[in-house]
Amino acid sequence: MFCILGAVRDFLDLPRPHAFAHRGGAAHQAENSWPAFEHAIALGYSYLETDAHATADGVLVAFHDRTLDRLTDRPGRISELPYREVKAALIGGTEPIPLLEDLLGAWPDARFNIDVKDEPAVQPLAGLLGRTGAWDRVCITSFSARRLSAVRRALPRPVCMSTSPLGAAALRLGAPPRAIAARLHRLSVRCTQIPIRVATEPYVGRAHAAGLQVHVWTVNDREVMGRLLDMGVDGIMTDETEALREVLTARGQWHPRGAG
Repeated sequence: MFCILGAVRDFLDLPRPHAFAHRGGAAHQAENSWPAFEHAIALGYSYLETDAHATADGVLVAFHDRTLDRLTDRPGRISELPYREVKAALIGGTEPIPLLEDLLGAWPDARFNIDVKDEPAVQPLAGLLGRTGAWDRVCITSFSARRLSAVRRALPRPVCMSTSPLGAAALRLGAPPRAIAARLHRLSVRCTQIPIRVATEPYVGRAHAAGLQVHVWTVNDREVMGRLLDMGVDGIMTDETEALREVLTARGQWHPRGAG
């Protein structure tokens, strides 16, 4: 495993719009595999999106599903298996499951959007960030408000976070931005990450008024990418990393890793 104590940064301080390689860029290589992340990095992506699960012995892996069944050549629930067994599983029968710590260490100038997929991952994630000092290189998100609260309690210092489903619902239903902005700030919520169907001009306007960036997932169609960018979204998550780079380049909005 890597130790990557580095310079303090602001996760969202790079030029917008932000381009996120969803699960590393799942359209081109197996999702959350080393080749997927390597391909996104080679394209110039600064932001990599991935998922976090912990094994029964507390090892944090970059993997989307709670079980190995769909994506690997072995069955079983990750949280119930020791790492030695998860390590033996191969994505698509060929690629090992990456350790989240190794991904952070491999590209110390890249930033990782991490979806905490299960409660057992919370404490190992806190330990990982403490060991690596990667506090400002990560944004934490989850479909569970309870898990996000657990992450906040586990961490000794704030990190960038996305809205919980409850926060996104409040914005969607028209809650006055000023009424929720202070609470979101206290919770270190810096962005709202939403599916395409939720991304409307009123939502984007309310989120911006509340001081939040808007990131939309999972956008694989070029025309939809353009429409969202015209709407003023701050980031797009895509499996089609090559297509998004081409769309942004044509618009003069591609900001490759290391350029600034």
